[in-house]
Amino acid sequence: MRQHFDIIVIGAGHAGCEAAHAAARMGAQTLLITMDMNKIAQMSCNPAVGGIAKGQIVREIDAIGGAMGRVTDATTIQFRMLNQSKGPAMWSPRAQCDRGKFIWAWREVLENTPNLHIWQDQVRRLLVDSSPMGGGREGASPIATGVETYLGMTFHAKSIILTAGTFLNGLMHIGRVKLPGGRCAEPPSLELAESIAAHGIRVARMKTGTPVRIDARSVDFSLMTEQPGDTEGRRFSFMSLPSATAALKDLPCYITYTNEAVHERLREGLPDSPLYNGQIQSIGPRYCPSIETKLMTFPDKDQHQLFLEPEGTSTNEYYLNGFSSSLPIDVQIEALKRIPAFRNLEIFRPGYAIEYDFFDPTQLHHSLESRVISGLYLAGQVNGTTGYEEAAGQGLLAGINAARHCAGQEPLVLKRDEAYIGVLIDDLVCKGVDEPYRMFTSRAEYRILLRQDNADARLTELGHRMGVATTERLQHYLKKKEEVERIIRFAEEFSVKMNDVNGLLEQLGTAPLTRGCKLMELLGRPQLSIDNLSPALPPLREMLDTISDRRHEIVEEAEIQIKYKGYIMREVEQAEKMHRLENIRIRGRFDYDTLQSISTEGRQKLVKHDPETLAQASRIPGVSPSDINVLLVLLGR
Repeated sequence: MRQHFDIIVIGAGHAGCEAAHAAARMGAQTLLITMDMNKIAQMSCNPAVGGIAKGQIVREIDAIGGAMGRVTDATTIQFRMLNQSKGPAMWSPRAQCDRGKFIWAWREVLENTPNLHIWQDQVRRLLVDSSPMGGGREGASPIATGVETYLGMTFHAKSIILTAGTFLNGLMHIGRVKLPGGRCAEPPSLELAESIAAHGIRVARMKTGTPVRIDARSVDFSLMTEQPGDTEGRRFSFMSLPSATAALKDLPCYITYTNEAVHERLREGLPDSPLYNGQIQSIGPRYCPSIETKLMTFPDKDQHQLFLEPEGTSTNEYYLNGFSSSLPIDVQIEALKRIPAFRNLEIFRPGYAIEYDFFDPTQLHHSLESRVISGLYLAGQVNGTTGYEEAAGQGLLAGINAARHCAGQEPLVLKRDEAYIGVLIDDLVCKGVDEPYRMFTSRAEYRILLRQDNADARLTELGHRMGVATTERLQHYLKKKEEVERIIRFAEEFSVKMNDVNGLLEQLGTAPLTRGCKLMELLGRPQLSIDNLSPALPPLREMLDTISDRRHEIVEEAEIQIKYKGYIMREVEQAEKMHRLENIRIRGRFDYDTLQSISTEGRQKLVKHDPETLAQASRIPGVSPSDINVLLVLLGR
């Protein structure tokens, strides 16, 4: 077994898999260390990928060359495009997956990635060189050099990526029962966090949870509302074949509701709830609360919606979305039996809460390299985030930047107008976290630019330059780009006559033309689309018939660019203004404690965060616009 690598990745969750895959694709000799090779990319909570804003992240990962989208498509058992009643900036893909097949699909990807080695073991300690020789000079940052494992192995590398998820000093809670663990039936990592914190990286605790797992044979599905997936063959990856999501049997989810009888039993159990009896002190996710938190936060609400979601095509295990809980087992079961569909309920395991260590992300560079320990990169829940997608996006960037670090290259930093991944990392580094961070479309000020449909247009050429996206992927995108531009040119140049379309316009509930116009102008109407106009316009129909591959995807992209051209251009202008502040570097140019013209809170926050640029300073909570103006004046601008 070789012991020297370019990069070591600790943990094979969603962050670790993307980090290892990207680094190895870029040519770095990479070692991925995982406790259990049979739990690679385990879906610890619900067996689903994507959702509001999260789906955009997965599309971005795929566009850059990551694997999450392709693995999802290969294991999808239901696909839905959320928010289609809203504008395209809000559309978000989501897929229900087969949990077991997802693991094995990821393992197949990793085992067939050149330069990638896998070792099943647990890391005990991070090795750090703090000597002046190791740091290069007196007072320099210590350097991460390797790891020690519980099997007694020592591995060395130029860069270390930590993606340990909830395993760092993980502690599970079910009622008053406390069990050490990073996940159900899996041991925690008990020494690694301390070996890192010993070098001055701030560590704190967070809490998350997961619901009960239900035996479908005990459920009366006739008393629930069936929720089918989309009938169109949509998919996550820009590279997947149209039939990718049809590889497995399509399964529905089901909707039911709690009731007052359920709430009564849950309230009776609150004295034994770790969340309310003082047993848990850490902060849980605001946007994915436990059922007991919902009861306390919304005391007047007489029901809460629940989603029963399949875990796979060949299992009776179902996930009860909306019922995360750490209440005692008997309370969970008795409460659920008061829902008519669950009156004969049998479960495989109860819900539980888990507390774990995370590191303050404001101590990171935007590359995700630690400011405290050189060569150490952190990604995923160890940075205070929640969600597979947020973890995978960070892992991808950490893998890319660790590989570039090894090659002596400048890091890749995605801007806020380039990717949701850029928004995520910038929020973590500039603002920090006081609760598990979850991505939402509302966090992105340029969300019209950051749509799920155009992730390849934003990021595939970049991913190819980084060495992650293949040439085949690049050519695939360039062909699509050419077809989209051809449709837009046609719409700009083709003249529509009144007699050709007025009958159709009246049928579609929109005003007839009083004069001829360009197709581009007509497509600005919300009732009209390229597809519903094509029957009345033979030249348009003939042009569309020449698109043999990915027609729906290409037409949708062209139509969005046409309909929202004004909004898109406005956001581009706003982003360009912010770029001017991004180019003004301020780190090391001020002694903030001496700047009396800046507010006290502003001085304190600037000292704490030490932002790289003026734009980063403007996004720090507590730094006001007037503080930014003072800095601009002092810079002589």
